[in-house]
Order: sequence, then structure tokens, then C-alpha cells
Amino acid sequence: MRTSEQQRISNLNVKTNIKSVRTKLFAALDGKNKADGDKLYRQYCSLLDKSAKKGVITRNTANRRKARVAARLKAMA
Repeated sequence: MRTSEQQRISNLNVKTNIKSVRTKLFAALDGKNKADGDKLYRQYCSLLDKSAKKGVITRNTANRRKARVAARLKAMA
């Protein structure tokens, strides 16, 4: 298997994990569940930072997504 194909599959797995955590986070925020929202927000930020460090997504994309979720979390409070 080519290295580029292996990297594509690895990147796809990372992006899938980010999307699944984001879905859970938004569900918690829509359900007004502050405790779960805080916990999932930390997990989401960690995944974004790690994927930006690996080069799966860019640093600006990670920062933009974290800022938008933080604003939603703050508005909920």
C-alpha cells in the first residue's frame, strides 16, 4: 500500500473522531447540559490541537473551531 494511501486513511480516522466528538458536544450544548459540555469541550479542543500538530488540519482551522464552540458554551451560561 502506498504511503499516501496510508496517510489518507489515517487522516480520515482523525477527522471522523473529531466529527463524532463535535456531534456529541453540540448535542450536549443543545440539551443545555453544562457539565457534559465542559468535558466534551476539553476533549474536542485536545483532538483539534493534536490534529493541527500532526498536520491533518491547519492551526487556524483548529483555532477557529475552538473559538466558535467556546462562544456557544459561553452564551449558554
